[in-house]
Amino acid sequence: MIKSEKFNFEKLDVWQKAVEFAQKVLTLTDTINSHQKHFRIIEQLESASTSIALNIAEGHGRYSKREFIHFLYVARGSLNETITLLIILNRYNCIKEKQLQDLKIIAEEIARMISGLISSIKMSFTTSSDLRTPSNKGFTPSYEHRAPS
Repeated sequence: MIKSEKFNFEKLDVWQKAVEFAQKVLTLTDTINSHQKHFRIIEQLESASTSIALNIAEGHGRYSKREFIHFLYVARGSLNETITLLIILNRYNCIKEKQLQDLKIIAEEIARMISGLISSIKMSFTTSSDLRTPSNKGFTPSYEHRAPS
């Protein structure tokens, strides 16, 4: 049997928790029996809930710690967006209060994990310049124009 290697982001507890959260939200959206006029809100909920893990993964694969931190902030924003949409759907009686509260508990844990990861990354910088500018050793951006020799 061939063992599948994990991508590095899959080892992050926060990514794993965000995927679990997205699964729970998607399972919930499958049960919502809403009027046709709410389909865009449900689609936005599906998008926002999956965006959390997607941004963690994308940021982890970026060039610098600074970029990773940026994507973690975006993931945290998507988490807040997801909770806001769940609150709206709860107020329209599309989801139950217990469902909302259960998802909020998981979301609060993810928010703490994201904040902790951001703090940890910021503390890992050896100098303040590490945060501002990524190292460009051996890297030539594709947009940089070089004059012919």
